[in-house]
Amino acid sequence: MKAFILAAGDGTRMRPLTANMPKSLLPVAGKPLIQHMLETLKACKVKDVTILVNPGRRYIDQEFGDGSELGLELKYVVQRQPLGTANAVGTARLVIDEPFLCINGDVIVNKPTVSGILANFKKNGSTVVTGVAVDNPSEFGILDRKNGKLVRVVEKSKNPPGNLANAGIYMFNPDVFGWIDRTDKSVRGEFEITDTLTKMASQENIQCHEFEGEWVDVGRPWDLLKANKLLMEGLRSKVEGEVQPNATIVGNVILGKDSRILNGAYVVGPVIIGQETEIGPNCYIRPSTFIGSHCKVGNASEVKNSILMDGAKAPHHNYVGDSVLGRDTNLGSGTKVANLRLDGRSIRVALKGKIVDTGLRKLGVITGDNVKVGINASIQPGTIISEDSLVGAGTTVGGTISPGSRIY
Repeated sequence: MKAFILAAGDGTRMRPLTANMPKSLLPVAGKPLIQHMLETLKACKVKDVTILVNPGRRYIDQEFGDGSELGLELKYVVQRQPLGTANAVGTARLVIDEPFLCINGDVIVNKPTVSGILANFKKNGSTVVTGVAVDNPSEFGILDRKNGKLVRVVEKSKNPPGNLANAGIYMFNPDVFGWIDRTDKSVRGEFEITDTLTKMASQENIQCHEFEGEWVDVGRPWDLLKANKLLMEGLRSKVEGEVQPNATIVGNVILGKDSRILNGAYVVGPVIIGQETEIGPNCYIRPSTFIGSHCKVGNASEVKNSILMDGAKAPHHNYVGDSVLGRDTNLGSGTKVANLRLDGRSIRVALKGKIVDTGLRKLGVITGDNVKVGINASIQPGTIISEDSLVGAGTTVGGTISPGSRIY
């Protein structure tokens, strides 16, 4: 069995985290996002994998090479122009001429779901589309089905025909390429795979398979936190660094090589800490936190349910909750991140010129790479600080901050 992963998007909705890095390589639970998918495919004995990449951001092939270190056979195809999801799937014809599993590169897949899709295809031999029950169907493409078979895909309707959303995981026969060639452009000016599926469903059986377990579509920056928490479930401890005698570890913690947990630090798992990172002294790391390599969480600092990318630092008297700190972000002494509104309502974020309700009661800050924050700054809930920005000492900052800003 072969697999084709769609990872050529620019990830504009994930800015500022994707300003310098493809979305598929964003670190989650100790690994690049796409690596979790690759390891799941291997566990399902799908080892021949092709990844669709962006011509201007070909970091993925540099990261994984031929896949031998993962026990996979990896190949890469470049999508020259972003012409839509159907066009993206259609590029698979360059390397695949047999049935193949096709997965959006920004979803979290698990072994039961992949195994179930393969079993469904083995039994029926027809296209399989995966759906997942959602609470807000008007925000998704919904699978309209009858007797377990797809009738059509209805995109973001005010009156959706159910609550089974398109989960972005498919099983295709090679005949899908002919259907893609007959797909017209959508109102957005793109060739959409959902339109292809609707056209196919009018003339052939398409099986609907329900996703098993919790589904995460990493489409917005804060979705990384949900994915991080999910992927850290079942974590097993592995300590390769130094834990000083008066440090406390509770639960499952991974500590990378040449990293240290100093006296007085209190770490409650699941927690993952990368290489050459220093934790402590006298700090508190709470569950579902991933701290990358070359990081520092120091004296009197507390970090909870957050991701600190490589080089990020909360070194003195900091609070960081429900946040993502980009690479080489540095918080000055006494800087605090607020993650809860006083009225208790869900956090709203300014994103791409629109106010978006995250649906989250707690959300702190999202920073891009190389953000520097001065001492005693206050960061309001749901703040986004773009790459290369400076926030001056004692400043209160909120909203969405543009790249390279200087705020005093």
